[in-house]
Amino acid sequence: MEKTLRRYPIGIQNFEQLRNNHYVYVDKTALIYQLANTNTVYFRSRPRRFGKSLLVSTLDAYFQGKRELFQGLAMERLEKEWNVYPVLHIDFSMTKYTELFDLQEQLNLNLLDWEKIYGSAEGEDTPAARFRGIIRRAYEQTGKQVVILIDEYDAPLLDSNHHIELQDKLRNEMRKFFSPLKAQGQYIRFLFLTGISKFSQMSIFSELNNLQNISMSDDYSAICGITEEELRTQLKTDIERIGLANDETYEEACVHLKKQYDGYHFSKQCEDIYNPFSLFNAFAQKSYENYWFSTGTPTFLIKLLQKINFNIRDLEHMDTKAEDFDKATEHISDPIPILYQSGYLTIKGYNPLFRSYTLGYPNEEVKIGFLESLIPSYLDQPTRESNFYVMSFVKDLMKGDVESCMIRTRSFFASIPNDLNNKSEKHYQTIFYLIFRLMGQYVETEVKSAIGRTDVVVKMQDAIYVFEFKMDGTAKEALAQINSKGYAIPYEADKRKVVKIGANFNSGMRTVEEWIIEEAPENKV
Repeated sequence: MEKTLRRYPIGIQNFEQLRNNHYVYVDKTALIYQLANTNTVYFRSRPRRFGKSLLVSTLDAYFQGKRELFQGLAMERLEKEWNVYPVLHIDFSMTKYTELFDLQEQLNLNLLDWEKIYGSAEGEDTPAARFRGIIRRAYEQTGKQVVILIDEYDAPLLDSNHHIELQDKLRNEMRKFFSPLKAQGQYIRFLFLTGISKFSQMSIFSELNNLQNISMSDDYSAICGITEEELRTQLKTDIERIGLANDETYEEACVHLKKQYDGYHFSKQCEDIYNPFSLFNAFAQKSYENYWFSTGTPTFLIKLLQKINFNIRDLEHMDTKAEDFDKATEHISDPIPILYQSGYLTIKGYNPLFRSYTLGYPNEEVKIGFLESLIPSYLDQPTRESNFYVMSFVKDLMKGDVESCMIRTRSFFASIPNDLNNKSEKHYQTIFYLIFRLMGQYVETEVKSAIGRTDVVVKMQDAIYVFEFKMDGTAKEALAQINSKGYAIPYEADKRKVVKIGANFNSGMRTVEEWIIEEAPENKV
């Protein structure tokens, strides 16, 4: 196994810095060459920490003709001319936008930098007029068309998603600033926009009628993120190293990485895409942690889910049309588009007959992280406390002590604050669902629905536990349902013992009132 130093580009978004300092780089330059030489105006959305800024920086270096940075990469073989173009690069993620002045200042700073190079003219009194003049003079002075790169265009709108009046002001300011772009077409060689969401892409850049949205394009699905092939070829050494550190074989490490960080799909026929930020952090730390989710918590999304009483269980498997999840999110009322565009949901399947998509969590990192973030909102208690209970449930079952597990379950629900006692049956169903799903990070679980609908199955090394919870019924009825509907039948051929638990949740008492534990007859096969 290779013993050379491996430097991972964690937080490195500048292509020149990455290449000059010999950071690990997964070669995307063949796709970048195709992108730069096929069309003129593009928009591309991807979740945070997915390499959008590095992509923009690579385009910047390419159009500035920095050939030396591409040595050994596909671009070196593909590009023959290496023309140098004037590049106007705007990164809207450089500040926070709490008032209109923040945007105006950011625009002005960019304009001043460009005017130092290309000058200014009398009568250019507005940001739009100054921008128009810069584009024209850059073309006239260099004899080359201008490249415009706009990174994280939606940052001002994401920062103001809770303040509609401010968001409208920011959107109008951006629309005015970018209005010259359509009329300047003869001066523009390439225009590229990135962002997390489609927020107001259509309204801000509505005059760019040649804008090509490649966010769901099969051709460019792998231009951000890391594919399975790239992982197993360009990052083979890193897989071996993390496997060795965790006492895993190469293939076991591949399976672990796939379960934790793979699973993103952004088009109909998209390859499996790994989250690059999480992958490189895992390689650097030689540990499988939830790196991506720890960088941000979707607080406003959680509040929205609660406000509209959204069924959290539906996020596991949801059939929908592209226009329902890949649409502009001017004012967020439906959580699905922003959940998809932010990376909490991804495409899991496509039905060509109905032109419908199946959405779900991309991987364990996202699923567990998101569920843990929901717990405080539904329980009004810290995640730390609920995680303690979840771990304790698992430990009890590992020991085969179902009685202690159920007693602990009763205590857990009894600990929920009294001000929640007016919550609906659906609220408690959601809590059960969250608890059992969180157990899935330690053991294999199947939660096909929730209380009173179907089974919850927990698989241990020596036993399989089949749970059924009734709401304001009896434990006897719950156990009878397991038997009458054959919830345990799929596991009869398993060599592990099968234990059935029927329990009743008393909504008045707000806890598990009673339970019956029954071990299935020993498998004779």
